[in-house]
Amino acid sequence: MIEYSIQNILIYLNLIDMLKKLKEKKLINYEKYGKIYLKTVSKKKDIEVVRKHRIWETYKYEKLQFSWDEVHEVAEQLEHIHSAKLIEQLEKFLGNPEYDPHGDAIPNAKGEFKIQVRKTLSEIAVDKICKLVAVKDNSASFLQYVVQVGLGLSSKIKIISRQKFDGTMEIEVNKKKSIVSERFAENIYVI
Repeated sequence: MIEYSIQNILIYLNLIDMLKKLKEKKLINYEKYGKIYLKTVSKKKDIEVVRKHRIWETYKYEKLQFSWDEVHEVAEQLEHIHSAKLIEQLEKFLGNPEYDPHGDAIPNAKGEFKIQVRKTLSEIAVDKICKLVAVKDNSASFLQYVVQVGLGLSSKIKIISRQKFDGTMEIEVNKKKSIVSERFAENIYVI
């Protein structure tokens, strides 16, 4: 015999409510007392969300003076706004940017974007100079560390030396030398 407690009933009702909401958003196929099937979200929809997210990050960075480690969190909320006109106008207001504050390509309204051939800093030879164009790790702690080293988008970096043992590198940015780990260098994209 199944015992129905108030708590179990509430959990069941919350589950039913959640299934209805997911069905309304067309994320699942669901019929009462039937099987539940997840729908695959289209690639076009995924690209549209990425586009909105990166445009919002760019707006916050360029117009509201947020630092690049602060732009991500609120952009995750704003990317779900459904107004195509708002995004088009925002993109136009920003001058149709091709890259966000982290150096990631912003897809255009058709879902197209430029693919930039780039390497990680760890792949650059000693005595070479390169330019920072993007970061792989967008976490606030990593971005704050990048700023401490004196780097930002378009910074010129000279590779002074590299340790064979662990890949630690000495780099120079604006006449300031820093020692960085191989992990750091693998998260910096350069051309």
